[in-house]
Amino acid sequence: MAETFVSGVAGRYATALFELARDAGAIDAVKADLERFEALLAESDDLKRLVRSPVFSSEEQEKAIAAILARAGIGGLSGNFFKTVAANRRLFAIEAIIRGFRQQVSAFKGEVVAEVTVAQPLSEAHAATLKGALDAMTGKDVQLVVEVDPSLLGGLKVKVGSRLVDASLKTKLNSIRYAMKEVR
Repeated sequence: MAETFVSGVAGRYATALFELARDAGAIDAVKADLERFEALLAESDDLKRLVRSPVFSSEEQEKAIAAILARAGIGGLSGNFFKTVAANRRLFAIEAIIRGFRQQVSAFKGEVVAEVTVAQPLSEAHAATLKGALDAMTGKDVQLVVEVDPSLLGGLKVKVGSRLVDASLKTKLNSIRYAMKEVR
């Protein structure tokens, strides 16, 4: 297996969590817990503030995280990990830690992660079609990480590794605007 390195604080935490999950045989369970926490983070401005703000003490963050984890049903290895991150005042890096963990899981399983940004949520059929096309293009099992950004207006952006395909309406309109300025 090729090593996957994620740098910085987030990388160290992601690597530690991955190694613990791998040794415990709980990679999929931890990944599901991280995705559940990531969804909570996306839905709640208050949780984002708790995670990102340096105003809260580590004790306040620990108490709040413990309550959130209990309500979300996140426990075991993942729960302990979140509490440790809060105790060490590293919650600000949790989104990068989750991305790093996801990268390590994908490398471990021989998967490729495609970051897809769309203007509107993808239907199941469109997601399956896109996944099939990316599977054929890469020759590997591609996992889609979909983000919705209404500012794209239409189309999509797909990033696989270091390759980016930008077929968004926003980019096309900006290209036309730039070309029209040069005509003058």
